Amino acid sequence: MKNKLKIALLMMLSTLLLTSQASAQSKKINDEVRNKMLQATRYMVDNVSVNGGYVWYYLPDFSRRWGEMEAYKTMIWLQEPGTISMGNLFLDAYQATGDEYYYQAAEKAAAAIIWGQSHEGGWNYFVDFAGDRSMKQWYNTIGKNGWRLEEFQHYYGNCTFDDNTTTDAARFLLRIYLEKLSPEYKPALDKAIDFILESQYPLGGWPQRYPLRYDFSKENHPDYTSFYTFNDDVIMQNIDFLIQCYESLGEQRFLDPIQRGMNFYLLSQHSTGAWAHQYNMDLQPAGARSYEPNALVTKITCRNALQLLKYYQLTGNQVYLNAVPKAIEWLEKTSLPQNLTENGKYSHPYYIEIETGKPIYVHRKGSNVNSGVYYYDYSPDNLIIHSYGKRAFPFETLKEEYKKLKNTNPKEIESASPLLPGIFTGTSTPQEYPRVGDEIITPPDIKKVNEVLKSLDEQNRWLETHVMISNPYAGDGKKSELTDKYSQTYVGDETDTSPFRDDSDQQYISTSKYIENMKLLISFLNSQK
Repeated sequence: MKNKLKIALLMMLSTLLLTSQASAQSKKINDEVRNKMLQATRYMVDNVSVNGGYVWYYLPDFSRRWGEMEAYKTMIWLQEPGTISMGNLFLDAYQATGDEYYYQAAEKAAAAIIWGQSHEGGWNYFVDFAGDRSMKQWYNTIGKNGWRLEEFQHYYGNCTFDDNTTTDAARFLLRIYLEKLSPEYKPALDKAIDFILESQYPLGGWPQRYPLRYDFSKENHPDYTSFYTFNDDVIMQNIDFLIQCYESLGEQRFLDPIQRGMNFYLLSQHSTGAWAHQYNMDLQPAGARSYEPNALVTKITCRNALQLLKYYQLTGNQVYLNAVPKAIEWLEKTSLPQNLTENGKYSHPYYIEIETGKPIYVHRKGSNVNSGVYYYDYSPDNLIIHSYGKRAFPFETLKEEYKKLKNTNPKEIESASPLLPGIFTGTSTPQEYPRVGDEIITPPDIKKVNEVLKSLDEQNRWLETHVMISNPYAGDGKKSELTDKYSQTYVGDETDTSPFRDDSDQQYISTSKYIENMKLLISFLNSQK
């Protein structure tokens, strides 16, 4: 009996010792993760940022830098993974660690974003702290010569919803305001909300840019920036933001624009069941950039149909569910034959001609913006790579989700619908930021954590190779004979300032790499709580 008791005591002591060792080891790795996160962040804030803002990539000596295109040293980029993404990352780190340094870094990013807010309330793709004269010079040189980046070829002097620029800036201001209910962010947030509400058309859609401009129409090609725009999620993101505002701020005024926005999906659905990238003021499908023809678009159709399923769940209104089968039927009809799927990599052509229902494909000839043309035909060969003519998207998910919701009792949907008239389900308003569409990150294993920690260099940088850079500005492109040499490249000749991937071993400071590694470490810390 004594021996059994002794053995039991020894086992208990052994277990306590192992538990203590494991706890000590866990604390050690947690401390190291926190230290490395802070060191990397201090480098970005102290050495990389410009007035609290960021672009995407930098040479280590900061002699050149890039957002979607090359940037001046006085510029910051708002588009992901620029200043807004960095600000959100800082708030993520603050919530994971409680360290006020990260909140202060987020405040600096917010200050940069607010500095760049237009007097109307929205934002351009980037901010230039040197002012309009510097920005106009950039547009007249670097921007003007980005062959495939037509949205940067003109200085509009207004704001853009493209690539979620204005919406994401407004969303970040909503988030940082709600983090501590800091009143200093309320005026800029209110101004952004009012801008989004004002820019909505009566029928419920939004233009790509606002205030409206018509300055850069070409022969047989109107300025598309005033068109109703689904491309790059303009309408979807504005609706989602207004839903976030309603859920967090609880203001009834958001319900009508949300409803009109959702109904615009129904108004704009083509008789075939499909949607286009843009629509003119007569609600007719319309082209935009010269490599975006007037056509119906398979990817947009799948995405919009998925949104209708979401709107059904949000409202319980069967009209959204009932519009989906026609879209599914059209997508079934327009799928690629097996011999054109490139071994199953793609499922659909991107563009479908409205009049014939045939796939149309985009090609290009020439070498720069002044010596180059885009054209379309029925040939699936020699496709441009920056906007490829074949796509894969979650079509099977769409069909499965529709089937599931169709077979769900409508009463069950209605009971969980937060946008039904007169119903508000918020429980912690206005102190909770509603997360929409956040990526789910699986907590990493310790091996991956250690790899990330060890990859931080002696200057506390996570460097990256093979990023997107560009040719330095070398004057306007010259007109020359059309060539097929650049028909399947990201960039044309040496005068084209469009980005291309650097295949050399050159290392770059990268906001996307910093964000990626920080998210992994934050996920690890959160998994240890």
